Amino acid sequence: MSEAAAIAASDPAPTRLCRDCGRLDRAEPGEQAPCAACGSARLVQHAELASLTIAHVDCDAYYASVEKRDRPELADKPLIVGGGERGVVTTCCYIARRFGVHSAMPMSRALRLCPDAVVLRPDMEKYKTESRRIAALMRGVTPKVEQVSIDEAYLDLATAETRDQEPPARSLARLALLIEKRVGVTVSIGLAPNKMLAKLASDLDKPRGFSIIGESDALDVIGPMKIGRLPGVGPVMARRLALLDLHLVSDLRQANQDDLRHRFGIWARRLLEFSQGQDARRVAGQQRRSVTVGAETTFNKDLRTLDEIDLELRPLCDLVAARLKRADLAAGSLTLKLRRADWKTITRACKLHDPTASADVIWQSARRTLADELDGAAFRLVGVAGGHLVPGRQGDPPDLFDRAG
Repeated sequence: MSEAAAIAASDPAPTRLCRDCGRLDRAEPGEQAPCAACGSARLVQHAELASLTIAHVDCDAYYASVEKRDRPELADKPLIVGGGERGVVTTCCYIARRFGVHSAMPMSRALRLCPDAVVLRPDMEKYKTESRRIAALMRGVTPKVEQVSIDEAYLDLATAETRDQEPPARSLARLALLIEKRVGVTVSIGLAPNKMLAKLASDLDKPRGFSIIGESDALDVIGPMKIGRLPGVGPVMARRLALLDLHLVSDLRQANQDDLRHRFGIWARRLLEFSQGQDARRVAGQQRRSVTVGAETTFNKDLRTLDEIDLELRPLCDLVAARLKRADLAAGSLTLKLRRADWKTITRACKLHDPTASADVIWQSARRTLADELDGAAFRLVGVAGGHLVPGRQGDPPDLFDRAG
């Protein structure tokens, strides 16, 4: 009889897992003794450990971790991955975060906070390659993997055929060690009864964390969290909720539900469910198709005129068209993104007459939209993205004169 089967036979509900050797056992709540098998202190403990099946796996400072893997000399140095001096921080390592640096921060400010940081430009093709390797390892644990970005995914292990019918928690610990060994980056894992709680759990003990939120303790764990931690609640919605004196997740439970529904419509229902630790969304069995294909650039200096910005816009349109064609897609709409010198961001959408993957069509439509927005103000960034994506065969139908010829 295997070790896991023996444990299951003698103790059907293990509550503690060693993340280094995989030992399962029971432990009293709060027990801090190291693993009896290997002496490791990397233990995860929860009364529901053996029954929970939904996980969120999140790579730790992914771009920076890949770069440090490839450049061992940077292991103990603060590292920022991002644009040039006028760009923004894409991600940064945990050493840089101690100085207050964080994603989306202007690079100029990040370097003031951490002047000794090493700055590297993103290498997206490399990150995508490693992401595919990680996804393949995840699918070795369960076929139900929903990759939601290049560095994070949800897993459903409810029906996975695991080794010796081991609990999902053990399979996830094994997965984390396998990713470290074969890919060279670390991940943090959240295990819970649903996607929302798993997402929150994965962020509780970064980096290299493994946290559990169960049905029994969900309300106590998430109640003190800021509302902005809930999936889908961005800065704008968080500010709107704050104006109603709603700051914490627990505040939502005391709010007037009719008032919330009036103000936020369908989102009110989602917020109220989340505040109760509920989430009915299922883990999709395959990766979602991208909803947009886009590109953007930050100027070396602020630009004001149509001709100046158009010189930056045209190459972006060429790049978007190339990406659409490579993915065999066509865009039914375009979104133009502009960021002023004062960091105010403007987005403008336009619907195309027909779906397209033509660089000329994308550029002409984006240029017209750009011209309508220029008012003499200075801009620091421009971007363009194609949306309402359809299969490539539906794009760029021939016009009447093409058919006549």
